Amino acid sequence: MKVIVAKDYDELCRFAGHFVTRWLQMHKRVVLGLATGNTMIGFYKVLVEKYRRGEVSFKNVVTFNLDEFVGVEVTHEQSYHYYMKKHFFDHVDIAEDARFLPDGLAKDVVAECERYERLIKEKGGIDLMMLGIGKNGHIAFNEPTSSLASRTRVKRLEDETVEALAQGFGGKEKVPKYVITMGIGTIMESRHILMLASGKGKACAVKDLVEGPIGAYCPATVLQLHPHVFVVIDEDAGSLLTRKYDTV
Repeated sequence: MKVIVAKDYDELCRFAGHFVTRWLQMHKRVVLGLATGNTMIGFYKVLVEKYRRGEVSFKNVVTFNLDEFVGVEVTHEQSYHYYMKKHFFDHVDIAEDARFLPDGLAKDVVAECERYERLIKEKGGIDLMMLGIGKNGHIAFNEPTSSLASRTRVKRLEDETVEALAQGFGGKEKVPKYVITMGIGTIMESRHILMLASGKGKACAVKDLVEGPIGAYCPATVLQLHPHVFVVIDEDAGSLLTRKYDTV
């Protein structure tokens, strides 16, 4: 695991954007795994700016998102389909038929999970997976106690997660109860992983991720077993780390 510390959120986003841009420049075809959430917004903004300056193209990129809510229309402002279009897809040249997200409106969501797993394999697997990390160490919607070998599946949202989502949905009662999420086993099959974390609220999770024991109490700790993981954090997110790490 390679840990890199940026001074602040803006520097983190610039570094991550440059990292992915160089990756795309070096490879003819890339399958990216994409994440959502507040931390990723600035990162996508950097990629869009680089695209507009002609520094990078996404024509040969295929993308798979980590998750989506069950029963939420793709036009809903809290859906991840909407998020991706707003912050990234509508501003770059990724072909529409190369963008994949779980279908939370599928009649058979269990079959949809199986289809999504097959599709990832058919496209050759994920070359570079983008990840964020939750305050409790979750990755995607793999909450504490999730199986470290899990595949794409339907998960019921934990109360803590519902609380975190309540404002965006206009109240706890409006938050969906279920999501489709890539499993930890699915994520770990990615050839390379780039995780971003920002802010003091993520400091405990980052400390567990980087310096803690591996266990389902903090799903992100399993990334210690992956051979090619880059963790890019800002100083606030790394404020509880006890060792010295490289800086941007």
